Amino acid sequence: MKKSLSSTDKVSLKAELRNVFGKKLNKIRRQGLVPGNIFGPDFKSKSISIVYKDLVKTYKKVGETGIVYLALDKENIPVLIKTIQKHPITSSLLHIDFRKIDLSKKIETDVPVKTTGVSEAVSQKGGVLLVQSDTLLIEALPEDIPSSIEVDVTIIKEIGQEIKVSDLKKSDKYEIKTSAEKVVVAVIAHKEESITPETAVAAPEIITEAAEEGEEVPAVEGEKKPASAVKAPEGKEKTEGEKEVKK
Repeated sequence: MKKSLSSTDKVSLKAELRNVFGKKLNKIRRQGLVPGNIFGPDFKSKSISIVYKDLVKTYKKVGETGIVYLALDKENIPVLIKTIQKHPITSSLLHIDFRKIDLSKKIETDVPVKTTGVSEAVSQKGGVLLVQSDTLLIEALPEDIPSSIEVDVTIIKEIGQEIKVSDLKKSDKYEIKTSAEKVVVAVIAHKEESITPETAVAAPEIITEAAEEGEEVPAVEGEKKPASAVKAPEGKEKTEGEKEVKK
């Protein structure tokens, strides 16, 4: 979570115009740069690149709710971090989108929810705290956007109680636009997992050699069998001994 910044603190980040796209972006990533874009109303979108280590430092400071001034071509463009694309395995930053803002106009943006305190229903009665809304939509001037919206869970005394948007404290700096009936946090009963052993035995299946050699055959009764599974013919199947007697 980002630290609160005073109105006098300005976070600047240097950016360069980018003319590399598509598969060639991997080349600039290897050079320690992160490709990105700036977009917004009444603003011509720009493709940019930013030094990786500078972006990481800035993101840790402002998150997605703090104003960043992009230094680009002798301009200082006020923006918010809109989306960040990360590598699915290493979590390294691959791409970033910035939203150009007008400091004199209110905007709507999502702000993360942060729970505070300890619920008696959890600490003493074995309940489980469930955060049902990770973010809330708010409207505010860019400089009044909070880093988070705090939800005090100490008011929850019993299992089954919940906190809705309508229960949150009002602010004169921003307005929560999420529906007032939206549940933000609740405490639910802890459910014990069943420890009863399975007693049902699945009926054996006759399978072909192809299935034995590696085709997957479901073991759960009721699932659709693959083409390799062969259904036994109706009626009593003659054994090799019975066939021999008839001869």
